[in-house]
Amino acid sequence: MSSDPEEASDALLARIAPGMAVLDVEGEQAGIVGGVQFAGTEVLPEAPLGIAEDLVDTGYVLIDGAGHLANDAYAGGDQIDDVSDVVRLNVRRLDLVRAESTTA
Repeated sequence: MSSDPEEASDALLARIAPGMAVLDVEGEQAGIVGGVQFAGTEVLPEAPLGIAEDLVDTGYVLIDGAGHLANDAYAGGDQIDDVSDVVRLNVRRLDLVRAESTTA
């Protein structure tokens, strides 16, 4: 068994599918999975530089927002606590990185 954090993150990410519900550490719905990118991907998220590179390093999930988190957000692979029939995060939904708006 590997203790590599990137491999552990990818193992969790591999169990996530678009359409799954995402719950934060407090059990609040953060949204629905819109997409998954594994660590080392060439696909940069629409997040501020620096943060985008960090998300690429850990892999990430695009979350289609719900409630107060009306815009999309990203959860890094290191922010995912568990995956069963839902994705459970180890952070509050309000602490997630918001996707930058691409509209003028």
